Amino acid sequence: PAMTGKTAPPAKKPAPAAAKKKAGPAPKEGAAPKEEAAPKEGAAPKEEAAPAPVPATEEPPAPEHPPEQPPAPTDEPAPIPTEAEAEATPVPAEGSPAPPAEPPAPAPEPKPEKPKEEPPSCPLSLAVEEVSENSFTLTWKAPEQTGRASLDGYVVEICKDGSSDWKTVNQEPFLSTRYTIPNLSSGDKIHVRVTAVSASGTSVPATLEQPVLIREILQLPKIRMPRHLRETYIRRVGDAVNIMIPFQGKPQPEVSWTKGGQPLDTNRINIRNTARDTIFYIRQAQRGDSGKYELTVQINGAEDKATLDIQVVEPPGPPQNLKLVDVWGFNVALEWTPPADNGNSEIKGYRVQKSDKKSGKWFTVLERCTRTSCTISDLIIGNTYSFRVFSENICGLSDSAAVASGVAYIEKTKTTYQPEKIPQRDMMEPPKFTQPLTDRTTTRGYSTHLFCSVRGFPQPKIIWLKNQMEIREDPKYIALIDQGVCSLEIRKPGPFDGGVYTCKAVNPLGEASVDCRLDVK
Repeated sequence: PAMTGKTAPPAKKPAPAAAKKKAGPAPKEGAAPKEEAAPKEGAAPKEEAAPAPVPATEEPPAPEHPPEQPPAPTDEPAPIPTEAEAEATPVPAEGSPAPPAEPPAPAPEPKPEKPKEEPPSCPLSLAVEEVSENSFTLTWKAPEQTGRASLDGYVVEICKDGSSDWKTVNQEPFLSTRYTIPNLSSGDKIHVRVTAVSASGTSVPATLEQPVLIREILQLPKIRMPRHLRETYIRRVGDAVNIMIPFQGKPQPEVSWTKGGQPLDTNRINIRNTARDTIFYIRQAQRGDSGKYELTVQINGAEDKATLDIQVVEPPGPPQNLKLVDVWGFNVALEWTPPADNGNSEIKGYRVQKSDKKSGKWFTVLERCTRTSCTISDLIIGNTYSFRVFSENICGLSDSAAVASGVAYIEKTKTTYQPEKIPQRDMMEPPKFTQPLTDRTTTRGYSTHLFCSVRGFPQPKIIWLKNQMEIREDPKYIALIDQGVCSLEIRKPGPFDGGVYTCKAVNPLGEASVDCRLDVK
């Protein structure tokens, strides 16, 4: 009766009662399902889901009356369609007569074929959640593959350390992925494994690497990593590294440090642990001490991990291959390459300095120049200049600078480059802009200048254009060229003077142009 309560709706209870009365005479049993078929046809789909669980309960009654009713069921399945089979199942649950016990019998027959399917895969991420003085709690994740058959559940087995006698803890498979194993003795070491079970078979067991020691964990282990250590911790070569990392956990956790999975070199690194923190100490840091250090705090298989990333840096080497590339007008072009040693930290830029022969003092021309070339302008006619460049990283400037081998003499009429005598060659060359125009924003009513530098021989003719239209003699514009430096003054510009300005240089060997945008606000 209990089963019909679950499988059949309450409205149908009177019908089985009627069936009970008719259960005595054999001939009417065939009629009983037909009588029910009429009122229940609408409900048949609901009941078709029920037959699967019901046969299991009905298998025991079948052998009780084998001699009485074998002929009746064999006649019925042929004429009566599957609907009748569906209807037949609620009847026996209350009256439990023999005939319907056999129609469901064909249903279990396919089951033996299912083991041919693959069993589920191994449960994942098995871990200890909590340990007390007489129990512990496990958690895990469902297997990736469950096969075609749905999962029946999990089976948990335990075995004492030193024994090979595995005992099943749960009587029936269960579907939860958390399980508490009770009634253990304090001090025991217990090995655990969990298997997934389905109709297709049993998975490979998931096991814990270490046995679980049964003693109370009053507080789970937790590392309290200070905020400034969550990012890369940077120290200079020769500095001391002295770091304290607090943690919690009762009873006192075990603390271990590794670097790249290997134990630390105790000749270089000192570790001191207390009940509440671990101290990491290096007397004099070297660049080889850089890297990721892993801290693990554990109690009985429950653990917490943190990573300490240390970067030991020093000032970089000087730039390489510094060259004085060109001298023209009041300008000098320099080029160099990055230092061979960046000091274990990226190069943030370069500091460029000049020194004139008269004073001998060094002055900074550019700070934090991010490229490996630059142009120095506004040099004074008649002076001879030397140049040097420092590299810079997070530690500061390189200890020494790269000094250009040549000097630049700024001459009034022509520019010479003293140390290397320029070999006689054909001086003719087409125009080439050595300094481009740059975009500018100016305020209406305030005069502004556009500058660029060009070289070429014979000296190129300079043409200025605004929005591709040549600027002819217009009092608003003053165009000048001096020692290769071209300038265009735009006097008291208005909103209509904004646009794209182009400087074009032409000589018999060719032409070149540069342009920029001017915005007037």
